[in-house]
Amino acid sequence: MAKQTESTEKKEKERTLEEAFLRLDEIIQKLEKKDTTLEDSFLGYQEGIELIKFCNQQIDTVEKKILVLNEEGEADEF
Repeated sequence: MAKQTESTEKKEKERTLEEAFLRLDEIIQKLEKKDTTLEDSFLGYQEGIELIKFCNQQIDTVEKKILVLNEEGEADEF
């Protein structure tokens, strides 16, 4: 189980935000199909939740990077 977690973490570090969005789109399309099994739907849902967490973390990181200090030492959005 530790190997699976390490593998998942490695994939997340190598994945870009754009790739995560594309994968989320694929999952949504699969979930919308009527012939998708309940098990496949649940697995897709789980993967989607993990991707959303990853995307939120990446977006938060980017938002923090674009904050710059103005002349008065206050944080302004760039």
